[in-house]
Amino acid sequence: MSNDTTFKALVVEETSDGEFKKSIQERKVSDLPENDLLIEVHYSSLNFKDAMSATGNKRITKQYPHTPGIDAAGVVVSDKSGTFSAGQEVLVFGYDLGMDTAGGLGQIISIPADWAIECPKSLTLKEAMIYGTGGLTAALSVQKLEKMGAKPSDGPVAVTGASGGVGSISIAILSQLGYEVIAFSGKTEQSDYLKDLGASEVRHRDTINEIGSKPIGRELWANAIDTLGGDYLANLLKQTKAGGAVTSCGLAGGAEFSMTVMPFITRAVSLLGVDSVYIPLADKEAIWQRVATDMKLPNLENYGEEITLEQTPEYLDRFMASQTVGRYVVNVRG
Repeated sequence: MSNDTTFKALVVEETSDGEFKKSIQERKVSDLPENDLLIEVHYSSLNFKDAMSATGNKRITKQYPHTPGIDAAGVVVSDKSGTFSAGQEVLVFGYDLGMDTAGGLGQIISIPADWAIECPKSLTLKEAMIYGTGGLTAALSVQKLEKMGAKPSDGPVAVTGASGGVGSISIAILSQLGYEVIAFSGKTEQSDYLKDLGASEVRHRDTINEIGSKPIGRELWANAIDTLGGDYLANLLKQTKAGGAVTSCGLAGGAEFSMTVMPFITRAVSLLGVDSVYIPLADKEAIWQRVATDMKLPNLENYGEEITLEQTPEYLDRFMASQTVGRYVVNVRG
């Protein structure tokens, strides 16, 4: 593949009046950074971080024009490092992909070889993107709870942001592993959808905050997966059973929270951080083997809506307007 080879990509540009516009453009391989691994992307997926990059959030992406896409699944074109062979199917999640390095919403990417892992044989590239970073984060959250000793017999697991990408896959994985799940969402009209995923009960997310300023509340769930942060995270901790744990992996409800230490010192509740971006490559490979085996969901096609590259500007706008449900898989070459 020569430097003059062209491909399609979503490009976000900053206008002279400080606005940001999205369009599908033709790019050249020479526009990409110089790296060892060149990949022909077949599928990507949409995440809230992509939407923030596409609206000009300088905490996510500093330099524009830019191609977002923190997820990519495709086929190796070439690898100067010798780590991968041409034609090998690989997955890329996290690191700087889609942030300040042109991402998976382009048909070709150029990255360091140590950002990629081999796609597990029991997953297709599309299936891997149905999980994407959202599914990877969900799997890591469940695994963190397991490492703290969580088991289905302990009682229900609360999941916030239930209709989002992380929340929906968390519900499905927990249900498959035998856990009872209480789903919390601001979109209670999606109750049937969430119950189809495996939730035994659906509550409005604001009911978590009915505890108000009390330092501690009744023990309502054994463990929890929080994707919201803010007061939701604080009040989840206050109502977690003794010895339980809450994972934190998102901040849609706020980056800060305030509470006392009471749940930690009177109930030994644990707060567990989950990072899916910079975790060691070996840990990323290990969790993907679980995603491909005991955490692999049946009827995976039902968990993600497939869209085209041309549809991504519209769907990224939907993320910012809180009009999304579940996972969105981008057929980059379709």
